[in-house]
Amino acid sequence: HVQLVESGGGSVQTGGSLRLSCAVTGVTTSTYCMGWFRQIPDREREGVAVIDSEDYTSYADSVEGRFTISKDNAKKILYLQMNSLKPEDTAMYYCAADPGLGGPDPPLGDHWYNYWGQGTQVTVS
Repeated sequence: HVQLVESGGGSVQTGGSLRLSCAVTGVTTSTYCMGWFRQIPDREREGVAVIDSEDYTSYADSVEGRFTISKDNAKKILYLQMNSLKPEDTAMYYCAADPGLGGPDPPLGDHWYNYWGQGTQVTVS
């Protein structure tokens, strides 16, 4: 049974930092492509950052240089370090995983990912 559980969201002022975590069960994180996505009401979900089994990463242009994705395969946790947060980063953030993706440019499109968490809210004011 695959389960992804996000944590670490909250409210922060502009310019602040947060670190999101995604605890994973039922998935071998070392062999999966995993990522963070975000969505605000009435908008499509967008890819924020993804990392594949060989640690290739992709970032949305809007977060490049501010956000860093990483994972601890031993603990089976995916992280998203978010620095220099802006009000436009306010969204529900979701963790996702898929076994069949990877390569030098892992995809940011949400339709590629089959397993999803319930989300954690990030609010920047």
